[in-house]
Amino acid sequence: MADLKAYEGIVPATLRLSLVYWTCMFFADSILGYFINIDPLESAPLKFILFGAGAVMTYGMSLLLFRLRSLTFTQKALLSFLMTAAMAPLFVAIDFLNYMICEYPKPVSFDPVYSGFMLIEGASMLFGWSCLFMALLYNFEVRERERRLAAMREEALTAQMQALRYQVNPHFLFNTLNSIAGLIEEGAATRAERMVLSLSTFMRTTLSLDPMQDVPLAEELGLQEEYLEIERERFSDRMSFRFDIAEDARNALVPSLILQPLIENAIKHGVSTTVGLVDIALKAERQGDRLHISVENGMPTTLQDSSRRPGMGVGLRNVAERLRLRFQANSHLLSGPVGPGRYRAFIDLPWRLA
Repeated sequence: MADLKAYEGIVPATLRLSLVYWTCMFFADSILGYFINIDPLESAPLKFILFGAGAVMTYGMSLLLFRLRSLTFTQKALLSFLMTAAMAPLFVAIDFLNYMICEYPKPVSFDPVYSGFMLIEGASMLFGWSCLFMALLYNFEVRERERRLAAMREEALTAQMQALRYQVNPHFLFNTLNSIAGLIEEGAATRAERMVLSLSTFMRTTLSLDPMQDVPLAEELGLQEEYLEIERERFSDRMSFRFDIAEDARNALVPSLILQPLIENAIKHGVSTTVGLVDIALKAERQGDRLHISVENGMPTTLQDSSRRPGMGVGLRNVAERLRLRFQANSHLLSGPVGPGRYRAFIDLPWRLA
């Protein structure tokens, strides 16, 4: 069934091609006959019957070629040659019978020279059709292979996007569960319960998201609010967060969960490594036909000046790879220090509305 589905539409395509082919042969033969003193109008009924019979013969040849389409190209070419050799004499016989009927009751003699020319002409047209039909079959096969290749690429891309998307959760989940365990040990059952509920909501939402589906920025921000509720339980006295979102940017489309690694990176390398209060600012705005999103955070100057650049691990590589897969070269992720004790991750995306 899958093989036959690849050739869906082959019958109407064959009929259309046959009509065009034999119509062209009809006019070409009429023009050629004119130069050898054969009246195109007088010979038209004979040619109509002859080429109509040729169309029936080539349809039968096409049916056999289709049923034996699994043969190699050489085998199909040989089969076409054999069918042509078998059908060409029949083509000549139909032409001669046609001529006898038209000349009746006058006697008609067999002209071997004329019949030889007709044999060559008929064989050329029949074999030409076979080659044309094999090209049609090949076209259907190529289109089906392209469709399957595109489907496999889409599946591979989806799998890769899912793998990248699911890299987001493990570190965050590990840290959150550790924090919940710590709250339980401290006897802060209420805070632990809130954290568990927030974690449950966040995980349920993220697992239901399609990694290939874009979402409005407003929806993505709402999801990150759930994430921040969890982090606020961990760093309630050490973290402040600000949203600076242009109103028109809220409806812009972004890949789902594209912001979480940036925020997690800011918390990991800013809040977790700093003793005092750390400010994290998320900004989004439209610049022409581009959407600019940045997450900026404070960080210890000692870490900034160290040889190891902060935040260039799994999280930001994950975002960069997802952007590359989703937009190819039409998006960018830039990250690095932007001043004393400040670090920024910046995303440049094409502007698209929900």
